Amino acid sequence: MKNADSDVINTDDINLSSTATLHRQVENDQNDKLTWRFWQKRRYILVFLAFLGFINVYTLRLNLSVAIVAMTEKFNTTLENGTVVEESEFNWNSKDQGLVLSSFFYGYICTQVIGGIIASKVGGHYVYGLGIGITAMLTLIIPIAAKYSIYALVTIRIIQGFFEGVTFPAFHEFISRWAPAYERSRMASGAFMGNYLGTVISLPLSGLLAVHWGWESVFYFFGALGVAWCTAWFLIVKAGPECDPYITDEEKNYILCNNGSNEERKNIRHPWKDILTSMAVWAIVASHFSENYGNYTLMTQLPTFLKDTLKFDISESGFLSALPYLAMSCCLAVAGYLADWTQVKGYLTTGQVRRYFNCGAFLSQTVFMMLAAYLLHPVWSVVCITLAVGLGGFAICGYMVNPLDLAPDHASVIFGLSNTFATIPGIVSPLLTGFIVVTSSESEWQIVFYITAAIYLGGCIIYWFFCRGELQPWAGSIENQAHPEDAEKERERTAS
Repeated sequence: MKNADSDVINTDDINLSSTATLHRQVENDQNDKLTWRFWQKRRYILVFLAFLGFINVYTLRLNLSVAIVAMTEKFNTTLENGTVVEESEFNWNSKDQGLVLSSFFYGYICTQVIGGIIASKVGGHYVYGLGIGITAMLTLIIPIAAKYSIYALVTIRIIQGFFEGVTFPAFHEFISRWAPAYERSRMASGAFMGNYLGTVISLPLSGLLAVHWGWESVFYFFGALGVAWCTAWFLIVKAGPECDPYITDEEKNYILCNNGSNEERKNIRHPWKDILTSMAVWAIVASHFSENYGNYTLMTQLPTFLKDTLKFDISESGFLSALPYLAMSCCLAVAGYLADWTQVKGYLTTGQVRRYFNCGAFLSQTVFMMLAAYLLHPVWSVVCITLAVGLGGFAICGYMVNPLDLAPDHASVIFGLSNTFATIPGIVSPLLTGFIVVTSSESEWQIVFYITAAIYLGGCIIYWFFCRGELQPWAGSIENQAHPEDAEKERERTAS
């Protein structure tokens, strides 16, 4: 340590930090060999359940994107006088469809910070489970609401968004209790893979259900799965390792010594002024906003783009729309392990991992989105979109995990703040696309893709200059920091 830091960190702190670091390294050597056998470690069993939960989060959110294609599809009807006319069950224009698809996010944006605060007080596992369970129950009544009126459907979607809005902040509180410092990337990314696997499952399966059993079956099927998952979650999952009767003492002690957070959660006071004035926090916000703009644009509009512009049918659109998110799931699995490995080996600091992974992904996404807009070819556009979305898996190991580095005890509210701003694209993108894409011409879709590429690039620039990977001064004392050597390296880098 530098002498300049002696007024902040005393000898006892250094000894404690060194002991904790050595303990962590020994434990890592003993445990990493069996990391892939998740059933032998309680924390990875719970990550697997959270992974299944995120599958539900996205299937419940996205099934309408495919179902709405079937709900508004034209079909021929013969009138009594013999005239054949085109009709659809729901005669919604592009602006109506944009309203329906964006309505979810009106509720979703309201509960991000609130969800983080509640989770930090009562336990993230409670809030996470209830958020998904209630959203699933509401999904079961969507067919009734849609047949009643478009406004009833919009109302249900807003309420769904309200309850699902708490899930990501609640998960950050939950994982901050269960994840050792140098397993954060792999544990968080392992759970977040459910988001994109949920997309992979939801889009093609929704198409098949709509074609063979009617659009109503889409909501009944995914709603029932969500309710079943919620029941299992509350039977198995506990708030933290200290509350779990099934965890071994060895694993419990390992987690508690290495997760960088020893505070009593009910007594946490969030330093709002410091959070709101931290450029490291706003770097997360900017990056999160950028990635979500691209994701929400494609998640809600890709089936329509493939059907109307590239001339795929409904079932093909569902499968092809899922392909980019299958690529993202694969990239995320690799990125999560690679991010932790480079830190454990000492090749990169935490801050460097977040910066390089996040910004490298954003630059790649910018290039491939521009190529997709330029080519507009049935094969090459799908390839470019798949690569653009897939490489976003590396960005997830940047901004999504970063709140746990800055302040583990406050990660839920930091992510809640970030996701509040990152929800705006979910509202704006479908509406903006609805106004831009009126005739489904190639030039209209090019505008949509160029806007997305520009937003990726803006997020990349902001995150590169302002992201940080060390525990922030306002987040807690050095005794609670699980990777003090990263903080020293970050200080040296900043000073130079």
